Amino acid sequence: QVVESGGGLVQPGGSLRLSCAASGFILDYYAVGWFRQAPGKEREGVSCISGSGGVTNYASSVKGRFTILRDNAKNTAYLQMDSLEPEDTAVYFCAVERDRIKTCGFRERDYDYWGQGTQVAVSS
Repeated sequence: QVVESGGGLVQPGGSLRLSCAASGFILDYYAVGWFRQAPGKEREGVSCISGSGGVTNYASSVKGRFTILRDNAKNTAYLQMDSLEPEDTAVYFCAVERDRIKTCGFRERDYDYWGQGTQVAVSS
């Protein structure tokens, strides 16, 4: 399973770091994706990282503000979110895709395990 943590309420311009902790399997062989769903909107891909860590992708709306990281020794991935905007308010989900070592993407049906989500609210 994967479990997200680190969400909360933050002011515009602030930062949060989300964590995605994997258990029951070795994260090294999995790509990790972060998705989010805002109220009344469909879920969208935010960022992903390949199993090797060598490839990352970002949605255009977060590029330059968010950074995806992974620490395979801790079996954990992270989403560092800086310069947060009210439009970033959403439930953030972590997902993992088996045997995706060299690439990653945002096609939801490719992902094997999903977390329950963590709420991020950006408001003054």
